Amino acid sequence: MATSTTTKNKIKKSTKSTTKKRTTKKKLVIVESPAKAKTIGKYLGRTYHVVASKGHIRDLPKSRMGIDIDDNFTPEYISIRGKGDTIKMLKAEAKKAKEIYLASDPDREGEAIAWHVSHALKLDVKQANRVTFNEITKDAVKEAFKHPRTIDMNLVDAQQARRVIDRLVGYSISPILWKKVKKGLSAGRVQSVALWIIIQREKEIRAFEPEEYWTIDSIFKKGRSKFKASFYGVNGKKVNLKNNDDVQNILKQINTKKDFDIKDVKKREKKRQPPRPFTTSTMQQDANRKLKFKTSRTMMAAQQLYEGINIGKEGSQGLITYMRTDSTRISAGAKHEAAEFIHQEYGADYAMNHPKVGKLPEGAQDAHEAVRPTSVKHTPKSIEKYLTKDQFKLYSLIWSRFLASQMTPAIVDTETVTVQQNGVEYRANGSKLKFEGYLKVYSAGKEKDNILPELAVGDSVSLESNLPDQHFTQPPARYTEANLIKTLEENGVGRPSTYAPTLMTIQKRYYVKLDARRFVPTELGEIVDKLIEEYFPDIVNVDFTADIEGKLDDIEAAKLKWINLVNSFYDPFAKEVDFAEKEMKDVQIKEPLAGFNCEICGAPMVVKMGKYGKFFACSRFPDCRNTQTIVKEIGVTCPVCQKGQVIERKTKKNRLFYGCSNYPECDFVSWDKPIGRNCPKCNHFLVNKKVRGGWQVICPEGDYQEDVIK
Repeated sequence: MATSTTTKNKIKKSTKSTTKKRTTKKKLVIVESPAKAKTIGKYLGRTYHVVASKGHIRDLPKSRMGIDIDDNFTPEYISIRGKGDTIKMLKAEAKKAKEIYLASDPDREGEAIAWHVSHALKLDVKQANRVTFNEITKDAVKEAFKHPRTIDMNLVDAQQARRVIDRLVGYSISPILWKKVKKGLSAGRVQSVALWIIIQREKEIRAFEPEEYWTIDSIFKKGRSKFKASFYGVNGKKVNLKNNDDVQNILKQINTKKDFDIKDVKKREKKRQPPRPFTTSTMQQDANRKLKFKTSRTMMAAQQLYEGINIGKEGSQGLITYMRTDSTRISAGAKHEAAEFIHQEYGADYAMNHPKVGKLPEGAQDAHEAVRPTSVKHTPKSIEKYLTKDQFKLYSLIWSRFLASQMTPAIVDTETVTVQQNGVEYRANGSKLKFEGYLKVYSAGKEKDNILPELAVGDSVSLESNLPDQHFTQPPARYTEANLIKTLEENGVGRPSTYAPTLMTIQKRYYVKLDARRFVPTELGEIVDKLIEEYFPDIVNVDFTADIEGKLDDIEAAKLKWINLVNSFYDPFAKEVDFAEKEMKDVQIKEPLAGFNCEICGAPMVVKMGKYGKFFACSRFPDCRNTQTIVKEIGVTCPVCQKGQVIERKTKKNRLFYGCSNYPECDFVSWDKPIGRNCPKCNHFLVNKKVRGGWQVICPEGDYQEDVIK
């Protein structure tokens, strides 16, 4: 049957229209973060559409355990409250998509997010739609999309095992603590060990008994040059000075009118090796020590640097590699780029010819590299204007640490001189930096030369003065965030992603507080720790917790089934829970009296601990709900209204500021502490401001300032 020309044209138009509609379908890429989606979208081009799940979309319910213990510990996953619109959006985009790729982060948590998204969208888990990359750069992302793989269920199972065990611990012990101690408490597999470590250190400090010891530092002179030497011993043997009698016995052996002889001079050349590039843990430690960053602050800035920053003409760039890693491995490409940069900027003498191969701690996950800049050519100075202060400080630290790891060792000339008279020996140590090496870009502290005068065996030097000094041994220091993270890592407790939330939780529950940036356990923390240690000894056992981490690694490596691990953990744990429910006695926490009575009912007021710190409350609560804010006056009259007192206040994020007690009638506020004096130049009130090296009185409105007080 013949077809008319008009009909043929309609068929052609229809075919063209259908083809056009098909070609407009895009490939859908799902990541966790909107910032990451924005960066990746620019790299992949118009044929891709990148959207964000904004983290997990499914999780265990908050209101109950959510684990079916009788059915092989099957988790009950539900859609996270508030994620309904996101899930609808993902489903709608998936229906329109030509292909779907899951590109969440390259770790267990990222794999689990991809798996949950896959389940919500009813994707085939055997489909090769999982894409991972260790850095968000154009080349890395495009290369990753050439090699999609299936979801790694071993990674998912490892994350699921951790989640289930942590849920069993938290949702079994916490209700017992609520019943026996007070509501709002919690226990956790890693947080309980961290608390236990802090309290063990506090016990060591309390039990510590100082011991007396003495030193003798003396000044010697040769010609016009003077140098300091310290007492070592007698006749070549080290002598410890325990008391003043020991010091006087040594001084009696010295003839102050007679010169000392140079008995020995040892000169050596020492190589100071460069540090390895950052892991998550060492980055958190260094940021805490050098930048005074809390762990959560470090990880927030690192996340932003990883996901992408707009740096002008180059557009949005991921500036560092993935920031959750315990590997120090560096890719060959990154080493090559660093070597070229070092040759060009500093010279061949500074470039390491044979870079070290990074070692992994036992049980470490080598899924990706160390934390490093994605391109060493992005120097901190060149991109500073595009970064926030926190981003710039952290990026500078990461950039310099990585560059230093690829540089030659520093060379230091050292000298040890032994000074002797009548068998009494002093030793002087000198050092001089001969070659900077990696110290050109990265230093752990202030490098100072200590140059001794030219001394040779047989020379004579005169004694200028003896300076005996009494000392007492000091107790071990309390943990800083950096020290605690290092201790947790050394003991195999937790993993890179767990340190920040762990430290936040023990502070949020008021188990510990920070005093001069060091952790001090509270009475509540010690009560909770004592109960857990008594009734759940494995939970605060460092070796037990580290063993769990090792077995999670075995699940990831397909050496162990996740259900077997959970089952072996739960059987003895369930018996401990039953015993604690029956035998644990109620604990009464004594709330200190405030020293005045409630103006509503007349009952004594007490000091209570709330979400944002301490406050006054009526002792008859809940019958009487009267509360008052605890006001701390600083002894200064308000400089604005001249009526109220300046008091300490805190923001919701716990940042200290100063305000007027007459608020809201007087709206005076200041981040810096007023001192009660006015500027001699402009009469504005003066404040005490924290500066490098101490505190300084300044005028906020003018240029007047006083000397720094250390």
